[in-house]
Amino acid sequence: MADELLAPNFVARDALTGEEASRDELKREIAEQAATSSDLHFSIEEQIAEGDKVVIRTIGSGTHDLAEYEGLAPTGVRITIENIHIYRVVEDKIVEARGVSDTSPLWKRRMEQQRIERERFEQELLVARRIQHALLPKAVPELEGWEILPHYQPAREVGGDFYDFPPVADGRVGLVIGDVSGKGIPAAVLMASTQSVLRAISQRGDSLPDQVLTEANEVLCTYIPPNMFVTCFYAILDPESGHLSYANAGHTLRFCKRHNEDQADELRARGMLLGLIPGMSYEQQETSLVPRDAVLFCTDGLVEAHDPRGEMFGTPRLRSLLSERPEAGRGLSATLMKELERFTGEGREQEDDITLLTLERSTP
Repeated sequence: MADELLAPNFVARDALTGEEASRDELKREIAEQAATSSDLHFSIEEQIAEGDKVVIRTIGSGTHDLAEYEGLAPTGVRITIENIHIYRVVEDKIVEARGVSDTSPLWKRRMEQQRIERERFEQELLVARRIQHALLPKAVPELEGWEILPHYQPAREVGGDFYDFPPVADGRVGLVIGDVSGKGIPAAVLMASTQSVLRAISQRGDSLPDQVLTEANEVLCTYIPPNMFVTCFYAILDPESGHLSYANAGHTLRFCKRHNEDQADELRARGMLLGLIPGMSYEQQETSLVPRDAVLFCTDGLVEAHDPRGEMFGTPRLRSLLSERPEAGRGLSATLMKELERFTGEGREQEDDITLLTLERSTP
């Protein structure tokens, strides 16, 4: 039918946008539109002819139930669009068409779908947050002569920060802090899996930090999605002696502040991120904490925060703050968060989860 009505050199022009379509392009567009609806039809409402011009007002209506159209997934909703076209006819063939369409029903539908998708995304974020919060420890180990204080401040978008105190035999205490790559549901699920794996290995009681990370890496490598990984610092504290053994899987932020020193030193141990490469081994290191010594573990949400000019908070700034301030525990967390707010500006949206975990040996 189109070949009978349209001249070979036919061109259709949108009166508002100026976009053009040839005869074949118009045929394809009509075919694609027809493929989206099981009952699409057009009705001619008005028609006026004068000379070589014909003006036609049509109503196109159909249930959007078969295929995607203009970026909209099929929903079974009926869409009605009004069209007005001016056709130029030469020797019984249409050579040109100029038209406008009232696509407001389509845009209203698009906005409604975006609203639904936005609500679904918000619901997924809520579920992910609940998963994340449910897996964080409900209580902190109470050890005579020690203070362990976590500070967890989630960003609006769910990340993968976690901390835990996995059970260890012989009165010792496990301390874990980590960060899963990515955001949203995938990060929350991987966080849950990582915590479960670390707890299961730790419960054997005889494992050392390097062995725990080695076994956890093997498990995680078998099933986590490509391009996802976990940073993790795993330590075991003997509260009687103050002995702290630890291993590290790519987690960069862990500092020890000695009561008799002006600077904060890193607790260094080499190790690959968890879940990337099987067969990895992890270096184990040891230190001893005496009264008034303190350790800070944190995730990168603190040091990777930016001020309004784009400058990053940075590790040197954190190290300087730790060196200048003698307090640990809750006082240290409050100081760091206050400094961060001063750096980023009050009311600035938080970019990433921030987790701090402080360990301090009290004065006898």
